[in-house]
This record gives sequence, C-alpha cells and structure tokens, in this order.
Amino acid sequence: MTEPGPHPTPSAPSSPPLGRVAFHAVAAGLTPLIPVPFLDDYALFQVREQLVRSLLEERGLRAPDKAVEALAGSSLGRTMGGRLVSYLKGLMLLPVKKMFRKVFFVLWVKDCVDVASVSLHHGYLLHHALARGDLDAHSLTGDKPETIHVAIVAACAEVDARPINQALRRIFESSRVLMAEAMRVFAARGNAGPRTPEAGEGAEVKSLSDRLLAILWEERGYFTTLETHYARHLEARLAAAEGKASGG
Repeated sequence: MTEPGPHPTPSAPSSPPLGRVAFHAVAAGLTPLIPVPFLDDYALFQVREQLVRSLLEERGLRAPDKAVEALAGSSLGRTMGGRLVSYLKGLMLLPVKKMFRKVFFVLWVKDCVDVASVSLHHGYLLHHALARGDLDAHSLTGDKPETIHVAIVAACAEVDARPINQALRRIFESSRVLMAEAMRVFAARGNAGPRTPEAGEGAEVKSLSDRLLAILWEERGYFTTLETHYARHLEARLAAAEGKASGG
C-alpha cells in the first residue's frame, strides 16, 4: 500500500489589491538606493501615494490630494539607518575596507527593509479598511482619512514585526538591483553619481513582490491579528470623536 505523500502547501490566492500592496512595498523599499538627499524621500512619498490611489480606484473611489496624503502617511521621512547610509556615502573618498563595506551594506539593507515594512503594513491595513467599508466618497472629504491613518499607525505599533522584517531582509539581500548598486558605489573613487535604472529592473521588482505576496499568505495569522488591532483603535477613535461632538 502506497503511503500518502505530504500535502502540498496551499498557494497564495490571487488578489490584485494585495498584489499591488506587495509590489508597492518592494518599490518603496528600493527608494533608499536613490543617492540624492530628499529625492529619495520624494520618491517614497510618490510610491505610497500611488498605492493609495490604486486601492481607492479599485473601489471606484477618487480622493482629494489631502486625503491621499493623509492615508499615505506622507510625513514619513528617511529612517535613521538611511541617514547614516547617506553619511557613509559621503565618505567614499576614504579607503574602503572590508568591514566598512560590510557595515555599509547591512545598514543599506536595513533601511530598505524598514521602509518596505512600513509601506507593507500600512498598505495592507488600508486594503483591509476599504474591504470593511471604512471609507466612502463622502468620508474621503472629511477627517476620516486622518483618523484611519492614526488607527493604522497605532495598530502597527502593537505587533512584533520581526518575522515579517526577517522575511523582507531575505528578499532584499537577494536583490540584484541592490547588490549592483552597492558594487557601483564602492567601485567609484568619489561621488558615484546619479543611479541609472537597470534593464529589467521592473521584472525583478515584480519577482520580489510575488515572493512578498506569498509571505502575506504564509503569515495570514499575523495579519489577522493586525486587523484586530486596527479595528479596535479605529472604533475607539470614532467613539471619542462622536463623544466630543455630542458633548461640544
């Protein structure tokens, strides 16, 4: 009698909105590779706002710029690791030692992971908020987008993101784009100059985002907990706002 083989691991279900969340999270994670101060932050804001508009359009919603900026968290700036990476880039005229290269690359990967992780969590919860019906055409013109963003930030602060960040680190450490840019910076004797996107870079971002989408499926218990935190914080804030309005 033939023994049954192991059950295959179920594949991630097809979900265009979550696919966009994963794609934009990877794209956001690569913005620290832009070597121009402030331009990397601008690129990050653009990626995050594009995701917001994409998720809203999926539901047939159009939002004013103020609502998009609130939901995208456009106040998010460069991380501390990113600032240190930029400082280290300014030291490229110094002799490059093996340890220096290693520290530089580790910090660079960490910056990519931090930015991608925030974008992933915020994008996932915005997708969840829209699926719950927390936003409609009317509420997009009021204070609701800011309230939802605050609830998203509060929910993210309550979970231990280390398992997700470790998975993201493995993804970015395998990135050919990141490795090529690190080699280019270290090969330059001075300022490495503007970065030229590689041919096929979009295909790699798509490949990395497919891996990230699989992680979303594998870690669905984690994200279910994240949804619970979000709902609790949103309800508390809406109740507080209603109480203030009725008492005022």
